[in-house]
Amino acid sequence: MRSFTSDELPGRCRACWVRVEHCICAEIPRVEPRSGVVVVRHDREAAKSTGTARVACLALPRSRLVGFGDDPDEANAKLVGLEGHLLFPAEPQAPWPQGPVGNLVVLDGTWRQTRRMLKKLPALQGLPRLWLPPKETAVLRLRESATEGGRSTLEAIADALGLLEGEAVAAPLHRLHALYVERVFKARGVWEQKRRSLPLPATPGRGSG
Repeated sequence: MRSFTSDELPGRCRACWVRVEHCICAEIPRVEPRSGVVVVRHDREAAKSTGTARVACLALPRSRLVGFGDDPDEANAKLVGLEGHLLFPAEPQAPWPQGPVGNLVVLDGTWRQTRRMLKKLPALQGLPRLWLPPKETAVLRLRESATEGGRSTLEAIADALGLLEGEAVAAPLHRLHALYVERVFKARGVWEQKRRSLPLPATPGRGSG
């Protein structure tokens, strides 16, 4: 289900957009990776209460959030000359750098939206493209991706920074993602149901028989 929230945010925290009784703001970590993080967010994603880019930027105080709306030239002008790598699973695929990058650019939207965004943002088309490897464990998300290997934006940023800079940078963001999902589902009254839907981790040393 895709939840949309009006600008008035009735009953919600104005920062994290979670219901005030489940607000996560006091528990948002401050994470300062050496890589810059630039999120280009589709305007339709900005209105969704389940969008994780908002929470990611709260945890990454040096990140940049660029809106992509009806006039792509406005967003493109803010990205011209940007150096770094684009997190996007499309050819040509670049090898993962052995350390921080100048900027990690992440497109925030549905798969269809992000493909169209990239076509309309020439400032990003020459950046090396990084692909995330498959997830090794199941992750509970507010919205499941229609594409194999899909992730929420916060989760994707955490996974990418983990590959670039290590678990010490990624872990607080993964914990924040798990907390955010839990609080939103608790606000909806479905947390226990959702938590039980995750498959149990495999027991080491045991076969499938």
